[in-house]
Amino acid sequence: MAEKERLTESGERLPPDEERSATAAAHLICAGRDLAERGDGVRFEIERDGEIAAAFAIRCGGRAYAYLNRCGHIAMELDWKQGKFFDADGEYLICSTHGALFKPENGACRGGPCGGAGLVALEVFEVDGGVYLKG
Repeated sequence: MAEKERLTESGERLPPDEERSATAAAHLICAGRDLAERGDGVRFEIERDGEIAAAFAIRCGGRAYAYLNRCGHIAMELDWKQGKFFDADGEYLICSTHGALFKPENGACRGGPCGGAGLVALEVFEVDGGVYLKG
């Protein structure tokens, strides 16, 4: 299997030494194959502001995305069952408690009681078959 390139947010390839450095400073979330296109997500925890916070990663448009597992409306976890973040059509991320809808590509509120408050995005990248949280 070909090695995946580490790309910057603008889609440019990092030089090999920067790629190694970025991976070394990152936290492995899961194997890339664990994220099916608009399928189940992978839950994980991060330290944020000195506390442990729930987070999740999903795949949409062939790319991995990650967010805090916290509705933009009220700080409730989104998934109705572990790893179930997409609505029935696989179009939006949905809060199981309030029905708020979010775009999987950027976490923006698309409807429901979120009132424009989106999800908090986390920076992730894929390399060597793994999905990493930027360190």
